[in-house]
Amino acid sequence: MAGAPELPSEDVLVQRLRDGDEETFALLLTAWSGSMLRLAMSFVPTKASAEETVQDTWLAVIRGINAFEGRSTLKTWVYRILVNTAKTRGAKESKTVPFASLLPEEEGPTVDASRFRPPGEKYAGHWAVGQEPRPWHIPENHVLRGEVREIIAEAIDELPPRLRRVIVLRDVVGYEVHEVCSLLEISPGKQRVLLHRGRALLRRRLEEYLSGAHDVAGGRDRA
Repeated sequence: MAGAPELPSEDVLVQRLRDGDEETFALLLTAWSGSMLRLAMSFVPTKASAEETVQDTWLAVIRGINAFEGRSTLKTWVYRILVNTAKTRGAKESKTVPFASLLPEEEGPTVDASRFRPPGEKYAGHWAVGQEPRPWHIPENHVLRGEVREIIAEAIDELPPRLRRVIVLRDVVGYEVHEVCSLLEISPGKQRVLLHRGRALLRRRLEEYLSGAHDVAGGRDRA
């Protein structure tokens, strides 16, 4: 995940947008549209619809920037418009499940129970022999590092929608708990559960990839 372009201060951003500065607007598009699209895709059924949601959001930003009062950061204001727009479009285009309830894929253990010692054994509940988490060694090769980023991006896109929303807002956009709860209208406890489950699934996917990369590298060393 490439680093976002450096942006000017909040006051400067807002004023330039109000002045119709196209260069500043393009800078924001580059910095935020990627994560906005990923978030929108967790509300609507198709990528095309998500792209239209992002476009509608930016149009709303342009039309409403003069009414922006600074009660939140500009970024939070933009993302709130996005979430509201995406919710409305998603409700029209697909059947939705109330956010307050967990879907089946969001329940159950986050780690396969077979990886732990069963009840009755000594140290029951501890890692079984050979099932311990392996140390992660991120490949130094820049191509492999790029593959790791792609694996993470793909894994995020494959998460159940509500897990994906929280992961995107917390770990991609960088929002704090209270901001995510406000945007998604969920409790801190619900946010914590969804974040934990989302991160656990991402770790599992990354562990599988890195274990494979480690095994391949080990095979080359022994060749």
